[in-house]
Amino acid sequence: MTANTSGAAFLDVTTDTCPMTFVRTRLMLERLPEGAYLRVRLRGAEPRDSVPRMAESQGHVIIERIVDEDPDILEIIIRRGPKA
Repeated sequence: MTANTSGAAFLDVTTDTCPMTFVRTRLMLERLPEGAYLRVRLRGAEPRDSVPRMAESQGHVIIERIVDEDPDILEIIIRRGPKA
C-alpha cells in the first residue's frame, strides 16, 4: 500500500551545505504534525547520507527515496514521527 504524499510539505536544501541541510530539515519536521509528510530535495553525498539518518534517529520514517535525473540529487519523503 502506497502512502498518499501528494500534499507533502516541500523543502529544497540543494543550495545548502552541512550542517544546514540537517538543521533546516529538522526544524521543518518539528513544525509538522505527527503523520504529516515532508519531501526534501538534497544535493551531495554528505546530505544524502546524514539527513535520512538524522530523520530516522529522531523517530521519523523514510517513505521513499527518489533519484533525480542528476545523480547528485536525491529527494526523500519523510513521514513525521511522534513528537518527543
